[in-house]
Amino acid sequence: MTIKIMLSIISLTAALVLSACSGDNNEEANQNETAQEETNEMSGHDMEGMEDSDESEGMEDMDHSSMNHSGDGEIPEGLEESADPAFPVGSKATIQADHMEGMKGAEATIVGAYNTTVYTVSYTPTNGGAPVTNHKWVIHEELEGAGEEPFKQGDKVTINADHMEGMQGATATIDTAEETTVYMVDYTSTTGVEVTNHKWLTESELSAAE
Repeated sequence: MTIKIMLSIISLTAALVLSACSGDNNEEANQNETAQEETNEMSGHDMEGMEDSDESEGMEDMDHSSMNHSGDGEIPEGLEESADPAFPVGSKATIQADHMEGMKGAEATIVGAYNTTVYTVSYTPTNGGAPVTNHKWVIHEELEGAGEEPFKQGDKVTINADHMEGMQGATATIDTAEETTVYMVDYTSTTGVEVTNHKWLTESELSAAE
């Protein structure tokens, strides 16, 4: 009888030990699984952030590379030279506009002065780039079908100029229109870039050189 009792006690003890070990193993497995899920989630967030950063940098590179700082010096047909501009050809002026990096504060040499209507326009580039809003400037003679009367705000036009990649042939909406004198200029940017025949600056975007 004593032997049977001892065997029962031993069996019961063994069962309790095995049950405790099994519980510990299950708890450890659950903890490992939770930790792995948290690691995967953090890794996913990091990768998403890296992708967003890369995309943002790519957009910045694309924007800068699409700008044509220098021009070819060609004048659109029908563009009228100004007889008495505030800044005559060959004179110096200080640029007050910031269309491009390093432009504001640079000293410019006036290459040409013309009477026209200037427009700010919004358009979608023909090369599939992001929509451009309030682009400065496109002049009247750079729009297809331009007649004697200027276009009005809201008019749809086709651009016949290549100031930026994807601009030539794009359909645009006139945002603003202003009759004024526009200038083509040479300048060295404040970042050291030599720019020739830049189109266009308006009279209000120039000041007398110091």
